[in-house]
Amino acid sequence: MFLELQQIKKHFGEGDSRVDVLNGIDLKLEKGEFCVMLGPSGSGKSTLLNIVGGIDRASEGSILIAGERTEQMNDKQLTQYRRNHLGYVFQMYNLIPNLTVQENIEVGAYLSDKPLPLEDLMKTLGLYEHRKKLPNQLSGGQQQRCAIGRAIVKNPDILLCDEPTGALDYKTSKEILKLIETVNQKYGNTVLMVTHNDAIRLMADRMLRLRDGMIREDVRNTAKITAEELEW
Repeated sequence: MFLELQQIKKHFGEGDSRVDVLNGIDLKLEKGEFCVMLGPSGSGKSTLLNIVGGIDRASEGSILIAGERTEQMNDKQLTQYRRNHLGYVFQMYNLIPNLTVQENIEVGAYLSDKPLPLEDLMKTLGLYEHRKKLPNQLSGGQQQRCAIGRAIVKNPDILLCDEPTGALDYKTSKEILKLIETVNQKYGNTVLMVTHNDAIRLMADRMLRLRDGMIREDVRNTAKITAEELEW
């Protein structure tokens, strides 16, 4: 088992102001698995993603990734964990405005001992002809492609995606989903994606539905379709 979560709990505040966000999450993911997390706002999806990503710490529980336990890590070790294992794609692109497409992606490559070939990746992303442009010269979809490139060039074990199509129109959303699908198949990264779009579950290997800080549904998809075939 590549990634294992054991009884992950998370609360904010104490006493009367305490809010329980995660109430005991157990989850096992295989290497290369594409998993989609669905659930209403406040269900704990993004909090769980941030805990897996080492951005936030669980109040209780254990995370085991490639044999390493994150709760036993100090801040320096946690930074190394993020560098070695994780790539992030958010709804907001967070590109560096005065760097070109190629330079923005190279920022990710510098964080890795095993980066993917830059030119090949830019061609996979459909960005090679735009590599000298600055972010403000790109469309929203192209900026998200660049953000995915920055995340994936590290060749991370896990690609964490938090509403990666939330700010995009239908056509561009499908292009981005197709790209994430290609990345998953070509490079074998485990993908954990948070989304409000119920249709995306159909292209995933697995769907988790969260409510009130717990996994209420855990379904393996035996009739997976391609991103191209998705409709909503």
